[in-house]
Amino acid sequence: MTFRQIFSAVILAAAALLLSAVPASAASYRYWAFWEGTGNGWTYQQSDPNTFVPADGSVDGWRFGVSSGSDDTAKPRTAPDFATACAHTPAVSGKKRVAVVIDYGTAADAGTGAVPPATVVRCVTLAADSSSAQLLAVSEPPLRYDASGMLCAISGYPQSGCGQVVSGSGTAAAASSSPGAAPVVIRGKGQKTVSWIIGAILIAGLGWLSFRRTRRRRD
Repeated sequence: MTFRQIFSAVILAAAALLLSAVPASAASYRYWAFWEGTGNGWTYQQSDPNTFVPADGSVDGWRFGVSSGSDDTAKPRTAPDFATACAHTPAVSGKKRVAVVIDYGTAADAGTGAVPPATVVRCVTLAADSSSAQLLAVSEPPLRYDASGMLCAISGYPQSGCGQVVSGSGTAAAASSSPGAAPVVIRGKGQKTVSWIIGAILIAGLGWLSFRRTRRRRD
């Protein structure tokens, strides 16, 4: 072995030792993560939502949270279920149906005292060549992007900030490890039915109060 080979080996060994001694970056970020429903679970979506075109019957997932990378990114807490989400949305010839799950995360994910909205599950019908970003824009507008095209807010949440750096060791794990069941709102035909029932109850209640007042005046 020549002197040059020995010298190179020593340099590489020293570099490896130095890198192993440096702690991994603790930087975490607060942002919207994009997921793809696969069977009963979620797979981190590597494709750009502006160019990815999901197939008919797919499930797109979005989760707001804190993470330092794809390995510890929090998944949507609602399982991908196209059949349930699109049960009341009839198929349209020439178009596709895609279920979109938007999980606004937890209070710890918000980190500002804001109360995250309930998780929304919506069945979106759109042209067959529509991208995931287009489906999301139809599902939960308005969307907010920064100058680089990074998605900052869905349906106005969060109200400010975009990809903020979160300081503190273990912050990402603490914020994202909230696997408890998330409140879910399935927007569609079922919600209208519930609204109609609530309206009928309110009308009946007002009628009963009016009747009581009339009786008291007569007495």
